[in-house]
Amino acid sequence: MDELGKLAGEPCPKLAADGGCGIHSTRPAVCREYQCHWSKGGFDEGDRPDLLGAVVDFAPGALTLHLAIVEARPGSFDASPRLRELADRYREQMDVRISDTRNVLDPGRPIRVLQAEGRELMIEGDRVRTWQRGVLVRDERLPLIERLARRAQQAFAGWRWRLSSAARRRAFEKRS
Repeated sequence: MDELGKLAGEPCPKLAADGGCGIHSTRPAVCREYQCHWSKGGFDEGDRPDLLGAVVDFAPGALTLHLAIVEARPGSFDASPRLRELADRYREQMDVRISDTRNVLDPGRPIRVLQAEGRELMIEGDRVRTWQRGVLVRDERLPLIERLARRAQQAFAGWRWRLSSAARRRAFEKRS
């Protein structure tokens, strides 16, 4: 995301203290073009991301679509009856993935996944804890191939970050 001087998935350097956009009236095209499900008319007026404390959108996964709830403030999901209601509405048809904006480039960051029939996963690093209707039924490491794939992903993200940081520094030095 050259217009913002950041990689996709990084927190925006233009975020205001309240979590909203600090440059909304002059935001770049990449921001103007993105439309979450609410902005497309898919949810109620009160489901506006700044009111919910989270962006709720449908996102492609490896093989299927899932509902992504990205908290602007950690804990927004648990504190919001409306976010929980939206998750309950969709979890029987698709996974509902709950994350926040901290450490977005870290593939080991915690992600909560709500699934059909009361199943819930907490994926953190190479551990997966599975609950069924509130009871912990499994606590295990990811299979070896998935752990290796995650490590490769982490190495690639780190390399990309270092490359991008160096390029941004060079561009800044040219402008100065």
